[in-house]
Amino acid sequence: MNRFAVFACVAILFSACNTKHDYDTIFKDPNLYCNTVHELNTVVMGNNFGPIVASRNYLYAAVAGYEVIAGGYPQRFASLAGQVHGLPSVPKPDTTTHKINFELASLLAYCKLGEAVTFPEGSMRAYVDSLTKMATDHGMPYDMLNASIAYADTVSAAIKAWSKKDHYAETRGAPEYMVNDSPGRWQPTPPAYSPAMEPHWREIRYVAMDSVLQFMPHPPYAFNVTDPKALYYIQVKLSQNKVDSLTPEETWIADFWDDNPFKLNVSGHLMFGTKKFSPAGHWMGIVGIAAQKSGADFPTTTAAYAKTAIALFDAFIQCWNIKYTYNTLRPETAINKYFDANWRPHLQTPPFPEYTCGHCTISASAAEALTNVFGDNFAYTDTTELEFGIKSRSFTSFRQAADETADSRFYGGIHYKYSCEVSHEMGKQIGDLVADRIKVKK
Repeated sequence: MNRFAVFACVAILFSACNTKHDYDTIFKDPNLYCNTVHELNTVVMGNNFGPIVASRNYLYAAVAGYEVIAGGYPQRFASLAGQVHGLPSVPKPDTTTHKINFELASLLAYCKLGEAVTFPEGSMRAYVDSLTKMATDHGMPYDMLNASIAYADTVSAAIKAWSKKDHYAETRGAPEYMVNDSPGRWQPTPPAYSPAMEPHWREIRYVAMDSVLQFMPHPPYAFNVTDPKALYYIQVKLSQNKVDSLTPEETWIADFWDDNPFKLNVSGHLMFGTKKFSPAGHWMGIVGIAAQKSGADFPTTTAAYAKTAIALFDAFIQCWNIKYTYNTLRPETAINKYFDANWRPHLQTPPFPEYTCGHCTISASAAEALTNVFGDNFAYTDTTELEFGIKSRSFTSFRQAADETADSRFYGGIHYKYSCEVSHEMGKQIGDLVADRIKVKK
C-alpha cells in the first residue's frame, strides 16, 4: 500500500472516530461522577493518607465539583458561597462566547481539587486525560471542550484559594504530641506504636459548624481500674469480654466497618501493610450507591457528595477536638497493663486517643446528610468492601448503617461501648446541623 493510500485510510479512520456526537449523553451520566469519586478514593488510599486528612481531599473536591454545577444550573442549585465559612463567592460562568459542558467541567474541577489540596498535582493526570479524550472521541466541539476546561480551572482556583485558609498548612509544623505515663492517658499501641495522629486537627476551620463548643459531649468516665463498680472499670471489662466472645455476625460487622487505611500485619519477623478505604472513603462509596439506586441525575449526585463531605469533615474536626481534650487510654492499653498482658482487640487499634470515636461520629453525621438528600427508610446494599474481600451488607436506612458502625467499634475492641454511643449522638447532631444549614437545591 502506497503512502497516499495509508494517509487516506488514516483520514477515513479519524473521520469515523469523530462521527459520534453523543458527548452530552455520556457526560450527563451520574455514574461517571461516581466513578471519578472512586478514582480519588483509590489515589488517596495509595498515598497512605490517614482518615482525617482524607476527609479534606473529599471535601474540597466535592465542593469544587458541586460549585461548577451550581454555576451551570443556577435555577436549580444554590452556591455554597455565603453558606460555609470563608467562601465569599465563586466565579459565575460566561457563556456568551462559547458553550460550556458543565458536567465535564465539574468532573475536571473535582479531580483538580482532589489531588491539589494535599498531595502534588498530577496524581490524577492520567484519569483527567481519559476524560478529555472521551469528550473528543464522542464529538464534543473543541471550543466547548476548551471553555469547559477553562471554567473548571476558574472554579478550581477559587476553591483552592479557600482551602488554603483552613489552617491545614499551619498544623503541619505544629508541635508533636507529648506522650507520658499519666494514669489513663493515651499511649501508642502495638504493633507499630505510631505517634499520635493529627493532634492539632481541631484547629482546622469548620465548614458548617461555628465553634468547638457547639456539640460538646459529657467528659469521659474517670479512669479507675481498681474498683469493679466504677463506670470506667465496667467499660474496660465489657470490651475485654465482648472481644473474647464475638459471634460470626459481630465479627463480620467489625471487619466490614474496619476501614483501616493502613493495617500493619506482623508474622514473625515479617511485617507488611494492607490498605483499604478510610471511613470517609467508605461513606463516599455509599453516596454513589445511593445516587445510583435513586436514579439521581448528575447535578443531584454532585450535591449529595458535597453535603455528605461537609458532614464528614466537620464531624472529624469536632471528634478530634474531643480526643485531644481528654487524651484517653485505649482499651488495649488498659487491659494489657492492668488485666491481661496477652489480650488483643479484634481490630488493630488506630494511633490516637479513644474518646470520642471517630467512625461513630462521622458515620452518624454522614447518615443525617444522606437522609436529608435521599430520604429516610432508603434501603440499599453496601458493596464498597467487595474489592477488599469482605461480603456486602444490606441496610434499611442510612441511620441503620450508622447504628451498626457504632456497634462495630465496640465489637472490634478499639472503643468502649459508652464512647460509641456518645459519639454517635454527637455525630447525629452535627449531621442535623449540616442538613439544616447547607442548602443545595432551590
